[in-house]
This record gives sequence, structure tokens and C-alpha cells, in this order.
Amino acid sequence: MDPALLRERELFKKRALSTPAVEKRHAASDSGSHKRKKPKVEKEGSSGSKHGSESSNGKFNIKTSSGYKFGCLAKIVNYMKTRHQNGDTHHLNLEEILDETKLLDISMKQKQWLMTEALANNPKIDVRDGSYGFKPKYNLKDKKALLRLLDKHDQLGLGGVLLDDVEEGLPNSAKAIKALGDQIIFVTRPDKKKILFYNDKHCQFTVDEEFQKLWRSVPVDSIDDEKIDEYLKKQGISSMQETGPKKVLPIHKRKKGGQKKRNFKTHNNHLAGVLEDYTDGVPSKK
Repeated sequence: MDPALLRERELFKKRALSTPAVEKRHAASDSGSHKRKKPKVEKEGSSGSKHGSESSNGKFNIKTSSGYKFGCLAKIVNYMKTRHQNGDTHHLNLEEILDETKLLDISMKQKQWLMTEALANNPKIDVRDGSYGFKPKYNLKDKKALLRLLDKHDQLGLGGVLLDDVEEGLPNSAKAIKALGDQIIFVTRPDKKKILFYNDKHCQFTVDEEFQKLWRSVPVDSIDDEKIDEYLKKQGISSMQETGPKKVLPIHKRKKGGQKKRNFKTHNNHLAGVLEDYTDGVPSKK
């Protein structure tokens, strides 16, 4: 074979082999660069979505929401109640309260709301010259004050006092109640709440057995609580229903009576002799 043709053939093969190799190398490098760039884009997108989700969840605006405001108010009232029960009855200004409750990051707008509205209008907070203290239903200093309160309720016929109200208003109430011993009487209501009564020892006397028999012989089965309450009011005696749980009146279901027949207006009276009644079906032909 001609040597010139062989040389040209070898050169053609080299060119053919070299050309696709260069193209493959460029394609691989380009695809590799795209693959490396994609994770960066995804990371940026994921971080952006993360920030967006945080802002949409209200993480940045949670301290301006009404739920956060009233949560701060509840925390302050509960703290003031606890410190009152522990014997710390002196008043605090708002900065001292926020410091002790660790609510130091609230805004000036929320502080203004606490001072002018929330704490000022709260029935459990006592405001004195810009300072705040807890205001219980019965402000009792010691066990003697509790005994005087129970005696007063007994003399006026007001009944007993809820244990919850005593614990709320008397510092170290458990210790004071234990020290009074048999001077007070505990009564548990049907709703499991306990009531304290004054134990008037002057009323402890023996009753003659004959009188007891006469007392027990009087039937009271036919007299309900409403009649007893009405009789006591006529005699000028107040009952003790306010200290007990409220009665739930039974709901009387209405009896379904017979359905009334509905009267319909009649029309076309001028065709009374012409129209026929097909209520019972088509009449037979005569």
C-alpha cells in the first residue's frame, strides 16, 4: 500500500480520536461545576425558607401579641399572691415587680399598659402611690384576726368562710389554723370545698331527752328548702345558701302535643262548581 496514504490515514485517526476526547472533558467539567453549585443554591433557599418560617411563626413578634401581655399579667398576679401568702405584704413598684418576676425584656408600651390598665383595674391588686400589692378578699394579719372574722360571721348569721379565701388572705395560714385547734370547725361541702366556722363553746350544752323526742317527732318531710327559706325570711333570719354551691335547676322538657291541623287558604272560589277534587285518585268515568 502507498506509504503516503498510510500516513494520511494515521493522521485522520489521531484527529478523530482527539476531537471527541476534548468535548467529553469540557462536558464533564461543566456538569461537575453545575453539580457543585446546586447545593449552594439549595442551602441558600433552605436558609431563606427557614427565616421565612420563623417570621411566619411569629417568633420575632411574639412579645407584642396579646397572649404574651396577659401571660405577663397572670405571672405578676400569681407572684404577688404567693409573696403575700409568705408574709411579704409590703408594696412594690413596677420595676421591682418586673425584676423579681424576671420580666425585664418587655417593651415600654407593655409597661405603660400594665401601669395604666392591667394592674390598676385588676381586682386582686392594691395600688398605692405608684406601688402595688396583693388584695385578698379578707386581709388577715394573724390567727386572732381570723378568729374575729369567724366570730363576726357567726354573730351576724353569715355562716362560714371558705378555706380558699382564708389561705389567700392570711400569711402562713396553715400554721395559724393549726394553732387555733378546736376553736374552729371544718365542714366539707358537696363540691369538696372546705368551710371554716367559729366554734362557739357557749352553745355547747346538754338538751333534755324529752325535748329531743319532741323535736324529732315533728315531721318535716313535706317541707322543702324553698319553704324553709321563705319561713326564715319572714322571721327575719337569713339563710346560708350563699356559702354553698349553686343549685342547678332541672330542665323540664316540653311534651309534644298533637300536631294541629293547618288551615290553608282556598282560592278559585268562583270555580267551585267546575273544578273536581282528585285527592282520592282519578274519578271513574260515568
